[in-house]
Amino acid sequence: MRALIVSADDFEDTELLVPLYRLREEGISVDVASPRAGSIQGKHGYSQPVDRTLAEVEPRDYDLLVLPGGRAPAALRDDAALQRIVRAFHAADKPIAAICHGPQILVSAGVMDGRQATCYKTVAAELRDAGARYVDDEVVVDRNLVTSRQPSDLPAFCREIMKQLRAKSPVL
Repeated sequence: MRALIVSADDFEDTELLVPLYRLREEGISVDVASPRAGSIQGKHGYSQPVDRTLAEVEPRDYDLLVLPGGRAPAALRDDAALQRIVRAFHAADKPIAAICHGPQILVSAGVMDGRQATCYKTVAAELRDAGARYVDDEVVVDRNLVTSRQPSDLPAFCREIMKQLRAKSPVL
């Protein structure tokens, strides 16, 4: 089983690192992707190595997509390679997990119409405008989509990610 976390500079540190280590704790291989090689810097100073660029990502090689929040989603949301990745996960009904500002990427990729989701409160209007039903809960699951609002929701966010993966692979 393989997971892909996509982010860029100014990510919310805990929203990238907590799922990264939770997935690795379960023995899941995790790649971090970004538009450029090297490393990315979190809002609070953490640095995360980038395993591959977005252009190098082949969605069929992954079972889960995680989109952390912070300021990174605003910088990434119009990236054509990322939109291709999101649409491929969506079309294949693979789990997509987005927290905080992460759903902005889903809005830009055009995959939120008719979906139920949550996000950071300042992004709620964008979700509604994209045709989603916004719910102010710590975690919202709509089929393959897992969304949460903020760092304090990370326990519920990670729990639901693991449920999605266990549904695909009962060995976990």
